[in-house]
Amino acid sequence: MSKKILVLLLVIGAAAAAGYLWWHNAAQETASDRLTLYGNVDIREAQLAFAESEHIEAILVQEGDRVSEGQVLARLHRARLEQAAAEAEAMVAAQEQILARLEAGSRPEEIDQARAVAAATAAEAESARATYERQRKMLEQHVTSPETAEVAKAAARSATARTKAAQAALALLLAGPRQEDIAQARAELQARRASLGLARERLADTVLYAPDDGVVRDRLLEPGDMASPQTPVFTLALTDPVWVRTWLPEAALGKVAPGMTAEIHTDSYPDKSYAGWVGYISPTAEFTPKNVESPELRTRLVYQMRVFATNPDGELRLGMPVTVTIPLGQAGAGTPPAGNPP
Repeated sequence: MSKKILVLLLVIGAAAAAGYLWWHNAAQETASDRLTLYGNVDIREAQLAFAESEHIEAILVQEGDRVSEGQVLARLHRARLEQAAAEAEAMVAAQEQILARLEAGSRPEEIDQARAVAAATAAEAESARATYERQRKMLEQHVTSPETAEVAKAAARSATARTKAAQAALALLLAGPRQEDIAQARAELQARRASLGLARERLADTVLYAPDDGVVRDRLLEPGDMASPQTPVFTLALTDPVWVRTWLPEAALGKVAPGMTAEIHTDSYPDKSYAGWVGYISPTAEFTPKNVESPELRTRLVYQMRVFATNPDGELRLGMPVTVTIPLGQAGAGTPPAGNPP
């Protein structure tokens, strides 16, 4: 009876040993098909500042607020810049009128007036010359004095000069403005329009917009503070894309390529996995940072790797420690999933 029990125990022991060996080999085979890495969730951040130096009029968001691209976050006082823009607009309008007058040339009424003046001065000159001829003949006959004849001669010369001046003025009106003057007026108008554009741009810069979807992480200034391009008003956490910063051992470098899919797990949500894909592998090696959770990897040479993650519910947060599992031997590696950022 005892021998039967002993034999039975031996059989059970042998079966257990065989089962353990089978399980161990299967586990080893499964482990060799997957690569497990450790890292932390990372995102990009933006320091948002005004492009103008002015006092802040209003702050419209708080820390922790979710904002969307194009949303107004803050405003500056605008009175000074509004006056500058109005002045620039008036200068453009004035220069436009100057250019329009030059391009239109002389008005018909101005030309008619100049012709009338030229005709009148020509008649005066003809009369003055006739008077001088009479005085000259009378001087030859000793009927008039030399002084009177000299006065008539001077009057004739003056009338002739006025006639030439009136004719030249008429010729200028008929020719119109010089092309150089028109070109100068156009250049001046272009400069004033550029000044107006700058004034309007500065006025638009009094409003601070969200450059992308994200979460306000820090609110650094308050209404009444002096803003400047060198002083951020907010720190904005850009929540899309979200990735895991991890490190790939040198021995596994040939097994992983950009585009390979991955699974991401966290301690905060242990029963939930997040789909991911390899987006970047550093071309240079480095020593594993000390914050990597696996102690045996800390002294090995590794390559920094970025694994992008889907985060529809916003559960993956900056700095969160995670575990990344990458199935090896994937087909079609090298191309990220459609619709995902590179």
